[in-house]
Amino acid sequence: MNFSTIKQLMVPLAKCPVVICLWLGVAGQGMAGETVLRYFPSGPIYEYRWKLLELALAHVKAEKGVFRLEPYAEDVTQNRGISLLQSGSIDVIALGTNAERESKMLPVRIDILRGIVGFRLLVIRAADQARLAKMDAVSLRRKLIFGLNSQWADLPIMRANGFVVTTSANYENLFEMLAVSRFDAFPRGLNEAQRELDERKKNYPQLAIEKTKALYFPYPIYFWVNKNEVTLAKTIERGLRLSLADGSFRQLFESYHANEIASLKKDKRQVLLLDNPTLPIGAQHPDTSWWWPAEGVNR
Repeated sequence: MNFSTIKQLMVPLAKCPVVICLWLGVAGQGMAGETVLRYFPSGPIYEYRWKLLELALAHVKAEKGVFRLEPYAEDVTQNRGISLLQSGSIDVIALGTNAERESKMLPVRIDILRGIVGFRLLVIRAADQARLAKMDAVSLRRKLIFGLNSQWADLPIMRANGFVVTTSANYENLFEMLAVSRFDAFPRGLNEAQRELDERKKNYPQLAIEKTKALYFPYPIYFWVNKNEVTLAKTIERGLRLSLADGSFRQLFESYHANEIASLKKDKRQVLLLDNPTLPIGAQHPDTSWWWPAEGVNR
């Protein structure tokens, strides 16, 4: 679907029953001027991203009309999702940036998660807590095997920083692989780790969040659209900037991440700062000041 296309419901009124015609007339009025945007990825850990897009688009409603967001119906991989956006089957994607993705899609260069996804806690087997607590940065690289999805943009980042990584193309398989000792640690965003464990507690009670370590690398998350959809990209960017200006962007971010921000202030973790060599030239490092005003991070 092109951003400029509005689908209209057309019914030959003379041929339909009165009740059906009345219903269709009301439905047609409700959809007048409405633009549907199909998005990817969907699911509980991505809810904030799409609430933020709703907020941004609400800020430009008077100028651009009403938007309705719908998740893409099929469960697809990230690479497949990008291909579907290129073909027009998906309208908006929310993922991390790298040079390859910028060559295929048009980014809205406002970091929607303020770098929080780049702050990685380690999901481990609870029995390994004491062993990992004794490790330093060198040991983490030499003695641990990390698990990641083979299509995630953080895979080359981890490998470039000297970590040994094994992969699976299936996200859910990674929890099973960790549980049966196929690898030692699954790095997950500060905003993802506890939610994911809570959702899988029944199946994987032996998994836990490591208590003493964390990784951080600059990892902006953008909204992306098809390269031909320049108007849509500008619309989203304007909505985001308006929501930044009136404080509603920050309010939404803090409401979704209040528990993580509170735990970060309370916990004492050794944070290993990593480079991100996959950042496109000129990409700004995330401003983490809303949740982690640590010195030396935004360099």
